[in-house]
Amino acid sequence: MYLEQIHDPSDVKKINAEALPQLCDELRSFLIEQVSRTGGHLASNLGVVELTVAIHRVFDTSRDRLVFDVGHQCYVHKILTGRREAFSALRRMDGISGFPKPRESIHDAFIAGHASNSISVALGMARARTLQQKDYHVLALIGDGALTGGMSIEALSDAGASGEKIIVILNDNGMSISRNVGGLSGYLTNLRNSPKYYALKKRYRRAMGGSPVGKKIYQFSHSVKSALKKSLLPDSTFFENMGFAYLGPADGHDVEQLENLLAEAKEINGPVLLHVETVKGKGYEPAEREPDIFHGVGPFDPATGKLTGSGSPCFSGVFGRELTELAGSDRRICAITAAMRDGTGLSGFAREFPERFFDVGIAEEHAAAMAAGLASQGMIPVFSVYSTFLQRSFDQLLHDVSLLGLHVVFAVDRAGLVGADGETHHGCYDPAYLTQVPGMTVLCPASFAELRAMLFQAIYECKGPVAIRYPRGGEGEYQDNGSSNQLAMTLRQGKDCTVVTYGTMVNHALKAAEMLSAKGIEARVIKFNRIAPLDAEEITKLLAGENCLLVLEDCLENGCFGQRVASLLACRGCVPPRLILQNLGSHVPDHGTVAQLYEKYRLNASAVANLIEEALS
Repeated sequence: MYLEQIHDPSDVKKINAEALPQLCDELRSFLIEQVSRTGGHLASNLGVVELTVAIHRVFDTSRDRLVFDVGHQCYVHKILTGRREAFSALRRMDGISGFPKPRESIHDAFIAGHASNSISVALGMARARTLQQKDYHVLALIGDGALTGGMSIEALSDAGASGEKIIVILNDNGMSISRNVGGLSGYLTNLRNSPKYYALKKRYRRAMGGSPVGKKIYQFSHSVKSALKKSLLPDSTFFENMGFAYLGPADGHDVEQLENLLAEAKEINGPVLLHVETVKGKGYEPAEREPDIFHGVGPFDPATGKLTGSGSPCFSGVFGRELTELAGSDRRICAITAAMRDGTGLSGFAREFPERFFDVGIAEEHAAAMAAGLASQGMIPVFSVYSTFLQRSFDQLLHDVSLLGLHVVFAVDRAGLVGADGETHHGCYDPAYLTQVPGMTVLCPASFAELRAMLFQAIYECKGPVAIRYPRGGEGEYQDNGSSNQLAMTLRQGKDCTVVTYGTMVNHALKAAEMLSAKGIEARVIKFNRIAPLDAEEITKLLAGENCLLVLEDCLENGCFGQRVASLLACRGCVPPRLILQNLGSHVPDHGTVAQLYEKYRLNASAVANLIEEALS
């Protein structure tokens, strides 16, 4: 077993070239075995096994900076950098993260959970290296999907013009960036990628670089070659026109070829783009057949690829089915997603109404602005997006949607804590940033029935921008369909204290009230159906005169709903003597199950009951 001989990246360099295919097979077997137990990102990691091995054979990531884009393809990197034995706790509380984390290892150069930022970050590192007169290499590993983000294009433009020594590795596992041109393109690609060609090119450059005359000859011949290539291959010059030396496309599953290309890129004194073609899910038939399903997957049977999860109903699925039904009788309704068709429950809508379904790729800013354009012309766009990714569209929420009061519906999926994906994916900011958008209505269903009612309300009864926020997974014991038009509802009466909350957190509040009742403490439970806009008079009427008030929510404290409620009460001189704002505090939670995180941050029923007991005592 070659894999067992690798304890840090230096061991990768010691493996004989002839043994590398076996090492890659062992890496894939290890990935399949481990992810089948813990869940995680499988297909994307299976596709970059050879590429990651080649990177570690050419570079030293303890000094050289390797910046991942999104980061869900970093598992092989983690295995090769001394974390193989920690994979049994992958994505589990107190275990290793499924994304790069600088605090986890010196080999993780930067955090990576959102797409399209790697080239920008890498360019910043390269410029810092130049300013500090240091000597190390900087690499950005970006997928073709992340390249659809406008930030990537902005960064390519700046990096190409910068002249900085930076290597961008484009992992193309599906949609080609530049179209290949017939047999000539294939012939020249094979010639450029051959080891003999690189050895000859390196010797030629070194021979010519020894004297001023030689340098001029080399520069002239290089210019002639580049001009010929541009005239013969006009479609391959997108990156070159930006200022990059372009290498590839290369076979992303040929370690020897990748090593040669990376070694060549390492020698070029300027920005380089290495185009690598890989197969997502490579080496595992179920993942190759259904890469979308095995991109982010729960536990499964490695022998068959069959998922072991329950497959129970979830908010995303309920939303997708309800929107599809509404769209069947209203041709104004359009659905928008940013590369998350399946994750946001829109697969059925896409099949039923392909002409009104728009997947814009990883481009949330564009999606929000396009939705504004649709709304301005009388359509009803519904942009379904994870809370953590909607953050990227804040400017568009303000400038393109809010200022004109346009009726755009934002279906904010994965609101609150999401569990194993951790700090880069928790939806713990949107209660603050959405309520800052002028004219925004923010609805918070606590059950499937309320989600259906609130979606209808958002589309047909609300004016201006509307957001409906709901969590990952299914509903709890509370499954009622209260009047969604009311600001708030009292679900349980009580004279000793009041618990205020919204969304599915109501399940913890109701359970806490039951636990307190068993101890002789009667708690009133109020569920808010919306957290924006707020009615100061109604809130004062509901909460004035309270002796003990606890506001429960799974978001960060700054700008949270509880602070806004407390501010309204303070302005009217009726703040309760005992006021508890129970939330996530000022720090973003790490990864773990949602139940574990609720317990850790004292958001579950038993913690709420204890907090109220402590306050009343």
